[in-house]
Amino acid sequence: MVVDDEPNIIELARLYLEREGYQVEGVADGQVALSRLGDVNPDLVVLDVMLPDIDGFEVCRQLRTKSDVPILMLTARREDIDKILGLEMGADDYLTKPFNPRELVARVKAILRRYQAGVQASDIIDIGRLRVDLSRHEATVDGQSVKLRTKEFALLVTLAQNVEMVLTREKLLELVWGYDYYGETRTVDVHVNHLRDKIGGSGTQIETVRGVGYKMTVAE
Repeated sequence: MVVDDEPNIIELARLYLEREGYQVEGVADGQVALSRLGDVNPDLVVLDVMLPDIDGFEVCRQLRTKSDVPILMLTARREDIDKILGLEMGADDYLTKPFNPRELVARVKAILRRYQAGVQASDIIDIGRLRVDLSRHEATVDGQSVKLRTKEFALLVTLAQNVEMVLTREKLLELVWGYDYYGETRTVDVHVNHLRDKIGGSGTQIETVRGVGYKMTVAE
């Protein structure tokens, strides 16, 4: 489902996504999107922030009370606060307008891969030359063991389970350290820097998304 009040955006998304075999349902406002969620039952929602009735943040919030459907938010503004708000409301990723439609397709694929992997729930995560074995609590690069402290391993698992997804520092604190944000996120930055050093040469990288957080990607 693509929710945007600009018909050209819906048609552009439809053109490129249908080429990849996806079915696309276009919706022009948030209220209609919410009312049709049960009927359409989409695998993913592409949601614009600036909508004519209720804004995308509110649509995202209400969607999250009804469904765990993946959400990719579109924003015409480049302010970090828009990205942070969207992620905190429950969005899985964001894309800034104007965007390359090929990037839209790539992000849709990445989000769906993540959710499909979550359903299959394997104890082994392979990314590049990095392997994370959850049952053995072990990480290896090209078969060589990587020595990680407890929180470093937990951080690696969290990033690897959400590959290509942006996670805020606050979300990482919650998932890895088990507590809410109280104003200090430097511990996340320190652990990320240590982890980067230890998995160097693995074919993966941990990217800094300025003003937001981090994401793990496959290095080119």
